[in-house]
Amino acid sequence: MTTQRTGADRRVETSRRNLVLDLLAVGLAVCVVAAAMVVGWQLKHDSVAIFLPFPPLVASWLPHVGPGTVFAPVVAAVCVLYGPTFATRARWPVLLAAAWGMSVAWTTSLALVDGFHTGIAGRLTTYPEYLHDVPLVGDISAMLRDFTGHILVDQPRHWTVHVGAHPPGAFLVFLGLDRIGLSGGAAAGMFCVLVGASACVAVAVTLRALSGETLARTVLPFGVLFPGAVWVGVSADGLFAAVLAWGLALFVVGATNRGVWAAVPALCGGMLLGYTLYLSYGLVLGGLLAVAAVVATRRWWPTLFGVLGAGLVVAAFTAAGFWWFTGFELTKTLYAGSVARTRPYSYFVWANIAALLFALGPATVAGLRRLAVTRRALGWGAGLLVAAALVAVLAADVSGLSKAEVERIWLPFAVWMVVACGSLPRAQHRGWLIAQVVLALLVNHLVLTVW
Repeated sequence: MTTQRTGADRRVETSRRNLVLDLLAVGLAVCVVAAAMVVGWQLKHDSVAIFLPFPPLVASWLPHVGPGTVFAPVVAAVCVLYGPTFATRARWPVLLAAAWGMSVAWTTSLALVDGFHTGIAGRLTTYPEYLHDVPLVGDISAMLRDFTGHILVDQPRHWTVHVGAHPPGAFLVFLGLDRIGLSGGAAAGMFCVLVGASACVAVAVTLRALSGETLARTVLPFGVLFPGAVWVGVSADGLFAAVLAWGLALFVVGATNRGVWAAVPALCGGMLLGYTLYLSYGLVLGGLLAVAAVVATRRWWPTLFGVLGAGLVVAAFTAAGFWWFTGFELTKTLYAGSVARTRPYSYFVWANIAALLFALGPATVAGLRRLAVTRRALGWGAGLLVAAALVAVLAADVSGLSKAEVERIWLPFAVWMVVACGSLPRAQHRGWLIAQVVLALLVNHLVLTVW
């Protein structure tokens, strides 16, 4: 009996020590954020043009409430109280449908804190955004052929900021919505929410195929209450995150099956992964996640179908007249002459991480700490995906091609870092979910984000 009590005492002591270390990691993250704020304000005081009203975020200090102030806490309470238990007991298809519905509700309610027009309908209609240039396009084929000729702002007729700074894949999405009658900011905004909110489901599907259903069910509530939902609703980058996630999900499903059930999903997944190259130039780093999936599955035959799918997309855009590398080079020139010119690399190379922490939340920080200490906490495959996402962010950060705005730009990688929450003790899940919720609600109520 004494030995058993001693063993139990040791487990309790270890649990408490780990919790203290988790909280210290979160405290360190808070210090990084605070330092980014202080240094950012000092740069502004010294008249350095960093173009951040509320560093390190692209946001303005504006405490406010809106319709979402009522809805968001209710959605969060339901998820916190019932989500972890429901995730362990519900049938898999029912769980995925419920997770998507709650993710949509969470993202929408956060956006509605700013009001329907400011939070949803008007987000994509401003001058820098995609919808501004939709009326300028009559012939889509001609647009693709001439796309690179309108990237630089010294052209007589040039694209607005977000259209010109991205490949034409994203612009095609909004042109397509307009052509089928879903025109205007409200339709485009809700489309981004509906698609972007499905990223957590895609991550769960991937984890189930790669590391087992238990881990997928464990991580799903954290994916639903993702603090980055503040920027998923509404930004095109939330849409990008979902497309990349579903591309990986389909590829992994194909790579872990046999016969036609391997070829078809792998081919479709490859096509989605190929399309991500034409959503944002930075998503070429999504290839690290794809490589991690290949290494984790060790299935080379389905990989060939994935490569074929991606190749078909590349061939289609090239045949249509858009050469990716030309667009990338012109965009680097565009970026060099933009606000990035006066944003100091020495600040943003670490302040970017502070901005990303707002999207990840304290639970993810604690999960990453545990994963760093116990590498096998998630299993080989899931751990590789988290590592690939971290490397992708590090590469993007060091490149200097992402100075600020990364709270939305890095959403496609942030949704995979949330997988680290699966390493947290189950008994602490509700506490960490509450921490995620509190952060998202504070951000949305205290500052007015551009996205």
